[in-house]
Amino acid sequence: MGGNYVGNAGVFLIQTLLGLYALTFMLRFLLQLVRADFYNPFAQFLVKVTNPLVKPLRKFIPGFGGIDWATLIVVVLLMLVQYLLIGMLPGHTIPRTQGLLVLALVETLSLLVNIFLFSIIIQAVISWVNPGAYNPIIGLLHQLTDPLLNPIRRFIPPISGLDLSPMAAIIALYLVMLLFIQPLADLGQQLAYMR
Repeated sequence: MGGNYVGNAGVFLIQTLLGLYALTFMLRFLLQLVRADFYNPFAQFLVKVTNPLVKPLRKFIPGFGGIDWATLIVVVLLMLVQYLLIGMLPGHTIPRTQGLLVLALVETLSLLVNIFLFSIIIQAVISWVNPGAYNPIIGLLHQLTDPLLNPIRRFIPPISGLDLSPMAAIIALYLVMLLFIQPLADLGQQLAYMR
């Protein structure tokens, strides 16, 4: 029974540490994708934290089509390592290869959607609590979410000064999770752990 506690603690540590590190890479990837201000102090922090893995990988995997493939591949690799490390813990099983790849892609997609979800929610709360306030991170949140919210704003203009685009975006993102990511996660689980 004690091994189960150790295994659970190990899962928590692995998911937290690798999840936070993967988050920094995904934020860097998204901020590059939306061409955010990289002179922003938070963006500079992301670059410094992620450069040790991204720079060497770029020698083999260059960017293409405006997408920083090296950074995105690091995120997927971190998800693969996370599943492998968890599989080595007491009471856990190392996933089969084909399922492992699907699960890593699912985790990457989930991280992407969750970043947008939380960014929109944080941005909405800040606009209610302290409208008009500026902070370097708030500026990056706007740069990150505007490409998603601006097309929605064209279809749903503000009503009596109330911007409903964040609510519409959150609903759309949850639908993506339920209709696309969750079925992929179920498939990954079947492929990874079927006997």
